[in-house]
Amino acid sequence: MLERYEIEVFLTLVEELHFGRTAERLRLSTARVSQTVAKLERRLGVPLFDRSSRRVTATPAGRELYAELRPAWDRIGAAVQHTIDTGRGRGGTLEVAFVDAATSQLLSRAKELFQEQLPDCAVRIREAQPAQVLPWLRAGDIDIALDTVTSAEPDITAGPVLVSEARIVAVPANHPLAHRRSVTFADLEHTTVLQGPATATEQLTLVGAGQGVLPIGAHARRYHPRPDVAYLPLRDAPPVRWALHWRTADNSVRIREFVRAATVAAEPG
Repeated sequence: MLERYEIEVFLTLVEELHFGRTAERLRLSTARVSQTVAKLERRLGVPLFDRSSRRVTATPAGRELYAELRPAWDRIGAAVQHTIDTGRGRGGTLEVAFVDAATSQLLSRAKELFQEQLPDCAVRIREAQPAQVLPWLRAGDIDIALDTVTSAEPDITAGPVLVSEARIVAVPANHPLAHRRSVTFADLEHTTVLQGPATATEQLTLVGAGQGVLPIGAHARRYHPRPDVAYLPLRDAPPVRWALHWRTADNSVRIREFVRAATVAAEPG
């Protein structure tokens, strides 16, 4: 078996064909390079280089060994680097979740920007119901999620607000409030307000069926138009804010880089 330093000296000398440049490139002495090559030739029993006072050339045996060894050595180096990068959060697969179709476009753009910086890290984007986000994050099923900002969780970090939108209310198209220009929370006092883990589509289906009303972000007008649902501005409601969420303990490069990419993707224009 060849030692690592022997392989590196051999490959570099074939490429440089000069003992001094090889020594400089590997940060060794010229004498160490010469001794290593001589030892390698004795072990293999064949000359790998022809040396003269003017030049160094690889012998046919040396060229053949180089042709076999260089690709294999490159693959070993790539495999080791991949393991290091994955362990440091630069490789592997980043699992990303969203809870509304309106936000998936932002994540798609963020993915493009992210992979310009970390091309070896794959990104998989999947949909989640609101109630699934925190359990999935804590279980490691996903690494990061774009969700509305709610109460703080000590083990979950919320990044900067990427999108802020007005809050509206979805009511059945035949509801007494449907013809109002806007409403307040006081107007909803005697109305069932839907809450729960379902997706926006499922909740709006319940609204259309007359089972209640649903406060929701203004994007619903564009992404969820329905003939059985009317949307009204909710005048006294705070805006809906969207941010990325991830496990506080995960401070990997890929988390930081995806947050940066999403921030850029969310910028106007």
